[in-house]
Amino acid sequence: MLLCRNDQQSLFAEVDTTFRQDVLKGLSFRPRTIPARWLYDRRGSELFEAITALPEYYPTRTERSILSYAASEIAALIGPNRVIVEFGSGSSAKTPILLSEVSPAAYVPIDISGEFLRESVAEVSDAFPDLPIFPVEGDFTATLALPEAISGTARLGFFPGSTIGNLVVPDAVDLLRVMAATLGAGSMLLIGIDRIKDADIFLPAYNDACGVTAAFNLNLLHRINRELAGSVPVDAFHHAVRWNDAEARIEMHLEAARDVDFSVDGRHFSMAKGETIHTENSLKYGPRDARVLM
Repeated sequence: MLLCRNDQQSLFAEVDTTFRQDVLKGLSFRPRTIPARWLYDRRGSELFEAITALPEYYPTRTERSILSYAASEIAALIGPNRVIVEFGSGSSAKTPILLSEVSPAAYVPIDISGEFLRESVAEVSDAFPDLPIFPVEGDFTATLALPEAISGTARLGFFPGSTIGNLVVPDAVDLLRVMAATLGAGSMLLIGIDRIKDADIFLPAYNDACGVTAAFNLNLLHRINRELAGSVPVDAFHHAVRWNDAEARIEMHLEAARDVDFSVDGRHFSMAKGETIHTENSLKYGPRDARVLM
């Protein structure tokens, strides 16, 4: 039961101003960096969903398998009639596994890509026609006001995909505090965290042979050109993946293949050949490391 109310659009927050600020600030920093959340416009979200189906990309199929195996145990632990609040819901591909087991009171998917969010919610609504669904477009790294309709109802936060790995540890801890504030007292959180493994397993997962991950990363430059009046020569950049052993993380970069000059929102930037824009981290945790987040 997708709730289509006249005031539903009030749930969808504007993100254009923050996107502009983050891009301009990130391109001015040394080293240059843009937060990973801006990879996920509609096209970026579509490309990421394609990534999750690639043979090299182990996290999605592994997590689905774990979730399917543990769903009944999770249901027993949390009890019935909780509202499931999914942070960064994307296509909500794993969500039906959880919804089928836990007898939820409602589902609140939160995602930064509004158009993609609405399409994904329609699919969940078709699969669960009696389930109230309240989509929220916004950046979940800041405290969000959840719909009044779920006020007073117990909540389970759902944060799969090892997305927590996109943040360095202090920022990850801050995010968990923000999630706690968004969910409210007495809530629970179900989170996916990727473990450290051999580099020959996880490096291909972020640099697939078909180039889908490269297209996902480069799409950020297309988005900057389209939404921020940019003149970035996309063909002058390539997708670069590095393993940072000291920080136990995969890093994605956009590396300049030649000296480039471009403008964004009226501001001029220059980059030398070999200089990069750091676009994403994916931290991997050892058996005891995840305790640092708690």
